[in-house]
Amino acid sequence: MHAGPMTSYAQPSPASQIGMTLIEVLVSVLILAVGLLGAALIQLKALKYTDSSRMTSQASFIAYDMLDRIRANSGADYSWGQLESAPANTVMASVRDQDLHDFEANILGFAGESAKGSVSINQREVTVSISWDDSRGANASGARETFTLTSRVAVDRALQ
Repeated sequence: MHAGPMTSYAQPSPASQIGMTLIEVLVSVLILAVGLLGAALIQLKALKYTDSSRMTSQASFIAYDMLDRIRANSGADYSWGQLESAPANTVMASVRDQDLHDFEANILGFAGESAKGSVSINQREVTVSISWDDSRGANASGARETFTLTSRVAVDRALQ
């Protein structure tokens, strides 16, 4: 056998391999901080959009509730504007007046004083609209969101 020269690799000294340098630690902390800030930003955006979506869903429930009430009492005139105040809730109030009062109370309950609602009826077509302040979801001051539901309803011929 031919014995060749022994190749030896230089072993670094143990002192140079212990731990990490301060620069490496600072770079690692910087990368971690940027990642955590990004995750926090994503979480804040998710909360904002979830709130906006919740408001739209709630407006949808209120509008469908009002449409169901109109269908149940199709002989009454439910036309009601955004600037009008709902009829008073009294013991002698008609079903229509009670429905409009509940509609207004539901809108104010879910979106506050800035929220508005309206019901318009054009022959057999009913449009229920609800608008509210969505400046948080839109990132713009004074931004408004509107949910509009339009449906056809049967006219109760017995009441006409």
